[in-house]
Amino acid sequence: MVNRSNYRLFKSYLAYLRSQAQLNDLSIERYWSYGKHLLLWADKTPFSKAREVEPAFACYLESARLVGEGGSFAPDTLKKIVQTARRFLTWAKANHPHEFRALPNAWIDELRPPRSVEAPDEHVFVTLEEVLSLTAVPVADDDLAARRDQAAAVMLFLSGMRVAAFGSLPIGAVDLPSRTIKQWPALGVKTKNGKSATTYLLNIPELMAVIEAWDAFVRSRLPDSAMWYTPSITHWGDQALSAEPAGKNRKGAIAKRLRKLFATAELPHESPHKFRHGHAVYALQRARTMADYKAVSMNLMHEDIRITDGIYAPLASDEVKQRIAGLTGGPKTSLPVDADLDQFLRSLSNAQLQQALIIAAERLVQ
Repeated sequence: MVNRSNYRLFKSYLAYLRSQAQLNDLSIERYWSYGKHLLLWADKTPFSKAREVEPAFACYLESARLVGEGGSFAPDTLKKIVQTARRFLTWAKANHPHEFRALPNAWIDELRPPRSVEAPDEHVFVTLEEVLSLTAVPVADDDLAARRDQAAAVMLFLSGMRVAAFGSLPIGAVDLPSRTIKQWPALGVKTKNGKSATTYLLNIPELMAVIEAWDAFVRSRLPDSAMWYTPSITHWGDQALSAEPAGKNRKGAIAKRLRKLFATAELPHESPHKFRHGHAVYALQRARTMADYKAVSMNLMHEDIRITDGIYAPLASDEVKQRIAGLTGGPKTSLPVDADLDQFLRSLSNAQLQQALIIAAERLVQ
């Protein structure tokens, strides 16, 4: 039987996410679907005594995956269940310090998915070389749909936008001279959780030229309120652009058109979201300072750099191989270390170190 206090506390957490983090109903529903497993695991035990519960949370999830859920848990789902548990317990400890004083931060930080079901973290993303190959596909001047699709591939990579936002992006929200995109729900852009942000394009000249050509073309024919990825209408073999708003199945239509573009370029198909991964990996691999890292995180519209780090920090396996191969020669001379600062940092939990990293990054940006 689920502990009533645990249930009420998790419902309070969901209310916090709705009001303070401004998550939408769909996101709240996902958090609840992940969080209910923590409630079932704790059973009658208060969350403040969670470390006393047997079996351990990872063992419980392994058993639920194999028995209770009929083997339906994917590794990614298990990861999200554990991430939700960590975030909730961290919130609970911060907001109810007296009640949760006996639950160590270190215990919360060490929550992990079952090791036996963890999938190799191969990071799949669209590379700059692949985008260039997509733009190199010969396209007739009167094939407006194909020209639009090539511009879409470039825009998704340079901007790192989610496909729902890109598919609802009006021409008026795009300012290529300043490489600026207004991802504003007030303009009709469908962003995740209704967030509003002004974001920026990577400055890669050969790719900028592709979207500049398409941008000039649609602006000369359509009003600012029309979609940048505009519908194409075919009549008696002739194509024309439409000023109609984005339809409900816009994401699926974009994915279908990009699949065709990949096939024409004779490349393995990747989903539209993999362009966002490609944008992030390209930018993070070129970040030189924490200020750069923070800027990439903000451009992805993440709440903080912990989200960026958790999703995109793993590098492509080829780069890891190259970096490890480069670790040769004699040891480098270490920089002087402040002993007091070093001792202080060693005393922090993983969660506190992450918070310190965020504060340092924000200071560097100032």
